[in-house]
Amino acid sequence: MINKQPPSGISGFPVTPLNENGNIDETALTKNIEFLLEEGLESIFIACGAGEFHNLSSEEFESMVKLAVSVVDGKVPLYTGVGGNIKEAVEKAKISERHGADGYLILPPYLIEGEQEGIYEYYKTIVTSTDLNAILYQRANAVLEAETLDRLVEFPQVIGLKDGLGNMELNIELTQRFRNRLAFLNGMPLAEVTMPAYVPLGYNCYSSAISNYIPHISRKFYNALLAGDQHTVNDIYEDVILPINRIRRKRKGYAVALIKAGMEIVGLPVRNTVRPPVVPVEREHYDELKQILDKALQKYPPQKNTITK
Repeated sequence: MINKQPPSGISGFPVTPLNENGNIDETALTKNIEFLLEEGLESIFIACGAGEFHNLSSEEFESMVKLAVSVVDGKVPLYTGVGGNIKEAVEKAKISERHGADGYLILPPYLIEGEQEGIYEYYKTIVTSTDLNAILYQRANAVLEAETLDRLVEFPQVIGLKDGLGNMELNIELTQRFRNRLAFLNGMPLAEVTMPAYVPLGYNCYSSAISNYIPHISRKFYNALLAGDQHTVNDIYEDVILPINRIRRKRKGYAVALIKAGMEIVGLPVRNTVRPPVVPVEREHYDELKQILDKALQKYPPQKNTITK
């Protein structure tokens, strides 16, 4: 029986560690997932945006799903990333089901923008291919209007909507209309930046890039936000979140690459390597991030040291 309870709290999105030959480092990936579990993240999303989904072969995707299912071992909900061309998306949804994932996040499908009917058919084909939970992603060229979403929520597999677009007018319309039917997840780049605007709309889950390397700070921020502790929220904005976000915006692809750099800086076994067209973090920006993290870890030390090289 598939658990239809949608993700809540802070979701972990492991990266795809690469070894010196450019292949997946499964030992490092295992430690990445274990670290997120030890830090209490409420769900794991494997092989999604932070995991360089579009740069994975089907064989690599399947190996990552199998590994993640084994490591997570039912401790928290486990989701995968599917998307791209429709045949591969369906194949990856079925791989996810075959290996015991709880569901998947559907990433944007295509180079061009599709009409609403085309986007509907794309999502419908994927979500009806398995019984797994499906979370739809508002991002890039895959943006659902309320009327299209109204047709998709007829499928019980559709349990959530994740926003990576930032159109607050649309977000208000969708949360008001579907708040009793869907869970809403904040998937904006460095979601902590926008979470104070999303919480009042009913978003009770977000994907945290910084949780890959400083999850205790993300947790402290979110707890303060929910408790109305604006002083702590402001301090963490000033000390950590906004400085990191300024670096993220300096180069395209840093939404992924900067995570790996941060993980390497704090001692996790992840190299500052990515697959093209994403580029590694430049030394100047790497050093800037290190300075931010050094100061942040002094002011907000972790309660326990779970990082092992």
